Amino acid sequence: MEQAEISRKVQARFGERIVSAGSFAGQHWVIVRPADLVEVLHFLRDDPELDMNLLTDVGGVDYQGFPDEPDWRFEIAYQLQSLKQNYRFRVKCAVTDDTVRVPSVWQSWRTANWMEREIFDQFGIGFDGHPNLRRILNHDDFEGHPLRKDYPINKRQKLARPAEHLLTDDPEWA
Repeated sequence: MEQAEISRKVQARFGERIVSAGSFAGQHWVIVRPADLVEVLHFLRDDPELDMNLLTDVGGVDYQGFPDEPDWRFEIAYQLQSLKQNYRFRVKCAVTDDTVRVPSVWQSWRTANWMEREIFDQFGIGFDGHPNLRRILNHDDFEGHPLRKDYPINKRQKLARPAEHLLTDDPEWA
């Protein structure tokens, strides 16, 4: 099944709940609101014809300052794949600002656990229902979210506190 056909099938199933749909360079996608995200993703996973059982990636985008800036500031992009059918499809979630929380999908796809933590750490977007939403790439004392367009690139940060095990004379750690 071609991606255009998958897009039409999702749009037919969810109608006006799809914010928009598009394609570029052969890649098709639909954009949904956070309230509809899980249902759309589960439809793609559970429909026997589609069987998109693998979540290969989750990533974030900050649209602040883009020339054709949409009505929302952030997007969370979910890349799904059917291992059986070898289909791929992308679902994007429109997030108006960092006060809007997105439902976590880690219980449906365990790979989402660390990817959602990365988005939280780098963009400041929270995920409802996530079991351990805390920084994963930056240290706990890091201030801000470095992949946001409004993050000051020259901002000086505290250095991370040294790990206690690195301060030992134990030869096992040398």
